[in-house]
Parts: sequence; C-alpha cells; structure tokens
Amino acid sequence: MKRLVVPTVVVTAVLTGGLALYLFWVGSLLNRIAADLEESSDLVRQIDGHAKVIRPGVARINQVGGVVAGALPLLYGLAEQIVRAVAAPPPAQAGDAGNAARTRRSRLQDGVGFNPPG
Repeated sequence: MKRLVVPTVVVTAVLTGGLALYLFWVGSLLNRIAADLEESSDLVRQIDGHAKVIRPGVARINQVGGVVAGALPLLYGLAEQIVRAVAAPPPAQAGDAGNAARTRRSRLQDGVGFNPPG
C-alpha cells in the first residue's frame, strides 16, 4: 500500500505545481492586460476632452459646407458662361455647317435644375 501512496503524492504534487505555475502565468497576463486597458481608458478620456472642444465647431463647419455645396451649381454655370464669352469660336469647316450654330450643352441642366440666365 505504501507503494501506491508515494506515487500518488508525487503525481498530486506535480499536478498542483503545474497548476500553480499556469495560474501565475495567467495572472501576470491579466495584470498586463489590465494595465494596458487602464492606459487606454485614460487616452479615451483625453480624446473625449479634446472632442468636447471641437463639437460646436463641427456643426458650424457642416452648415458652411452645405452653403458651399449649394453654391457650386451656380458657380459652375457662371464659370461656363465666362469660358463661352472668352473662348474664340472654332473656325467653321466646309462640312461642319450644322454644328456651328449649336452651343455646348451643360451637364448641370440635366439633374440639378439650374438654368443660367441668358
């Protein structure tokens, strides 16, 4: 009976030692993860503090961006008028009499609904 008690105690001690080493290793990993998460939460709080200062300006930037986006069709139409006024008409060729009277069609009139005056 003494023969079975000694190996049982040795195996139990080895398993207990292995489990203790494993738990120590897992505990050290969890401590490192906890430290990293604490540092990350500090960074998130810092970023949130910076964002609180910026938030009111973002609404203003979006409003100004909407105004600029609304003015783009008008600016595009005016730019086309300027180009048409400044550009010299191409010389008419002998077989090109039908195309000389046509003006360039603007893509702006297709979907936007803007019709430049004139």
